[in-house]
Amino acid sequence: MIDNQLLKTTVKAADDKRAEDIVALNMKGISLIADYFVICHGNSDKQVQAIAREIKDKAEENGFDVRRMEGFDEARWILVDLGDVVAHIFHRDERSYYNLERLWGDAPVEHIQSELS
Repeated sequence: MIDNQLLKTTVKAADDKRAEDIVALNMKGISLIADYFVICHGNSDKQVQAIAREIKDKAEENGFDVRRMEGFDEARWILVDLGDVVAHIFHRDERSYYNLERLWGDAPVEHIQSELS
């Protein structure tokens, strides 16, 4: 069960657009950038963009600020900065190349299964 509403909103939005292999890393005490990283991927440029757009829209609908979104046009790795949560939406091919889960391997993985359909 996730107790952070922004994290819950982000994970649910990604899942609603059929993002694959959604992982939430608890970055507290590890990174000054954000409390959580959400990492997922889509299988096409259009799906990657749809996931990012859904995260942005759902965050705004729930009163959260979207600080910036980068990489949308290229749709290879879109970064959505929501403040306490940063979402990394990859194209499938790029995800394994950058392998953020290994890079941040010391970050605990949040249990998000209850939020996924």
